[in-house]
Amino acid sequence: MSTRARILDVAARLVAESPDGEISTRAVCEAAQVGAPALYRHFGDKEGLLSAVVDHGFDAYLATKRKRGDTTDPVEDLRNGWDSHVDFALRNPNLYRLMNSPAMRTPPESAMEAHRILTHDLERAAARGRLRVTPELAAQMIMASTTGVALMLVSRPATFADAGMSTRVRDALHAAVFTPDEPVDEPVDTEVPSAAATLGALLRRSHGSGLSTAESALMTEWLDRVSNADR
Repeated sequence: MSTRARILDVAARLVAESPDGEISTRAVCEAAQVGAPALYRHFGDKEGLLSAVVDHGFDAYLATKRKRGDTTDPVEDLRNGWDSHVDFALRNPNLYRLMNSPAMRTPPESAMEAHRILTHDLERAAARGRLRVTPELAAQMIMASTTGVALMLVSRPATFADAGMSTRVRDALHAAVFTPDEPVDEPVDTEVPSAAATLGALLRRSHGSGLSTAESALMTEWLDRVSNADR
């Protein structure tokens, strides 16, 4: 095992074992049997080390998403994605709190990859006419809600003890983001934003729309404004 891998392995173990997830670089160096210069040479500073710990720990979770492939139902993929996200947080509370700590000035790469995967699934949903808003806004809404639920469950388990709370929040949020599975009579003011979100998603994916780059950018801006309009 390389020196970097040994430091990372030790730091991940100390984070998991810590009562509050806090660790010191001194404790890591002692447990890994390396000097401080070696730690800083490989990770730059404590934040760099912690960011690497998050990426290391979150990699196994992301691996399942990378291998999953796209099913024919992006909305079901997104429901399952919410549940697996919350499950990961419950199984790795210290790591999850660390990943979402305000002290992390730069988001770990794993967090950015998770956001890209989420946005990709939402773009698939939009292309099928299933989104009420743009994929970008939907990604922000879902990520904020999922993270909030997961953090409450791992940080305040006595208060948030209802096992079904995550599912209820998920379903309520998804009802605001997605169109129904089956066609229903809806007011025009919900149909138009949904249609704009669908057209916007298709336009982003199209390379033969007949529009210039400037025209495509302007059209996308207009469609996004219609999609995200308050209703």
